[in-house]
Amino acid sequence: MAKPTGNPINDELLKIAAQNNISTIWDRFMEQEPHCGFGTLGVCCKICNLGPCRIDPFGEGAQKGACGADSDTISSRNLARNAAAGAACHSDHGRTMAKTLLDVGKGIIKDYSIKDPAKLKRLASEFCIKIEDKSDLKIAEELGEAILKEYGQQEGELTLTKRAPKKQQENWKKTNVNPRGIDIEVVQAFSRTHIGCDNEYKHVLEAAIRASLVDGWGGSMIATELSDILFGSPEPIRAEVNLGVLKEDEVNILLHGHEPLLSDIIVTASQDKELVELAKKYGAKGINLSGICCTAAEVLMRHGVPMAGNFLQQELAIITGAVEAMIVDIQCIMPSLSEVAKSFHTKLISTSPKAKFVGMEHIEFHEKDALAIAKKILRIAIENYKNRDRSKVNIPKEKMTLVAGFTMENVFYNLGGSFRPSYRPLNDAIISGRIRGVAGVVGCDNPKNESGLCHADMVKELIKNDVLVVQTGCSGSACAKAGLLTPEAAFRFAGDGLKEICETVGIPPVLHTGSCVDNTRILTACCEMVKEGGIGNSIDELPVAGAAPEWMSEKAIAIGWYFVASGIFVVLGTPLRVLGSKNVTNYICNEIEQLYGGKWAFESDPIKAAHLMIGHIDKKREALKLKPLIYAKV
Repeated sequence: MAKPTGNPINDELLKIAAQNNISTIWDRFMEQEPHCGFGTLGVCCKICNLGPCRIDPFGEGAQKGACGADSDTISSRNLARNAAAGAACHSDHGRTMAKTLLDVGKGIIKDYSIKDPAKLKRLASEFCIKIEDKSDLKIAEELGEAILKEYGQQEGELTLTKRAPKKQQENWKKTNVNPRGIDIEVVQAFSRTHIGCDNEYKHVLEAAIRASLVDGWGGSMIATELSDILFGSPEPIRAEVNLGVLKEDEVNILLHGHEPLLSDIIVTASQDKELVELAKKYGAKGINLSGICCTAAEVLMRHGVPMAGNFLQQELAIITGAVEAMIVDIQCIMPSLSEVAKSFHTKLISTSPKAKFVGMEHIEFHEKDALAIAKKILRIAIENYKNRDRSKVNIPKEKMTLVAGFTMENVFYNLGGSFRPSYRPLNDAIISGRIRGVAGVVGCDNPKNESGLCHADMVKELIKNDVLVVQTGCSGSACAKAGLLTPEAAFRFAGDGLKEICETVGIPPVLHTGSCVDNTRILTACCEMVKEGGIGNSIDELPVAGAAPEWMSEKAIAIGWYFVASGIFVVLGTPLRVLGSKNVTNYICNEIEQLYGGKWAFESDPIKAAHLMIGHIDKKREALKLKPLIYAKV
């Protein structure tokens, strides 16, 4: 049986898994230990067939690969390829959203509509599209075309990089990392790291930065903006989180993945009277939707759909024995699910043209037939309710309330009110010393850590020290389960200054801002803080910091890079695989700050990591000559 995870709910379900000889991610993780030292340090190269080659980190064996590449070249190439893959995955999400917007505008797709026309017009204006005397659909068509052109353009710059403060834009141009188009930067990162190509580590890492910037200021930002336009901009909403949201007397359907096109239409279809009656015909009281991973965040913040769990809990959700269907698209979906589901009645249905999974029924999703496909999938789930084995049902009782749905736009109103929407109250709170600064704590959960506890421990330490925290993805889920995402949490966990602000405004000390593509909401919020004035003229001058204490995927590497290149200090709970190269490690953790204002740090202890962030925020406050904290502990 797997060792304890630090989460009682997970541990109880893992006992059931062990009793039924079901392998979970914790078992498979233990089977992989000890992890390859060469791979962990980033000095293993398998790019060409001269290898795989490895560098001896102790200096006693080989110091160059067969082609002559040393540890600097190998580790920087590996890191650049990781960043490019992560950027490609998120940017492709944005491409799908842009193509959908275009087809909605053309009238090809009928099941989606423009839910936020004001944001449509604002974004179209940024792309220099004339909006006067045009219908929303015509604007959508022209905007979709303009965005898709930026994926293929070969020169120039991305429109949304103009949102960044002037200093960041100048830094990117001066250091030759200003992205020209989305696809070209991803392709060139792979092209330049082919054998016999780029091998000077700083130059290689320019490709990593460019590919990452097209994610943060391109593909991901596009995905966020267009999701708001097509599905509606989120507003703060109260909901529930944890596996206890599953129901014994309803058809339980889990939405898992990252692209909201299917999940949003599933929410609509689940309210169809015919399907609700069908569920009752089979003996259920109704249809209960809940989410896993970032799809969960999408339908949570727009519809209040409860969040069943995070990345590490996807297998455990099936092990409850109460799930009729898990519907998946792309990203963070374990291939192991089909093996776990063999012991239960759960139907697994994959839907994306980009991803098929062994052992899953594949019902390909196409936006032009969205509602019909959604109803077909729901019908399969409902008809499976009769196959549930009641003796195998073990739904945990634990669940927690959270408030989600904060965005750059609605924070204006939460802070300043309907008639004085502004970031002024936030900036003033920082200037006056009530709030120390702002931290973004984001990312996955990882069995190397303790089932999300690193997130919760870090965030508790930050808010105790008057740091306002913003979150996305599985990190938000972990902290929600710990009770940190309600206004009441300020009275239990926050320092006196932050507590005073939260009580006045009525917000939690930890703001959930969406899925992992929505990290761009944090970027745009930083831009608004700069515009409001008083706490710096560029992002790198702000008293802010970021962390991914349990990062797992290549997407996290791209996200971290675009924050670093935008001027933000980023702490990871486990190191990037570069420690086998002293030069690369020193460059990204020290020297690079002189170029962009941001840098990386690695610290596994969440409390120590929190204090690295606090120390950085204090350094920025000192440079700005801000007032001492009002409630500073003596």
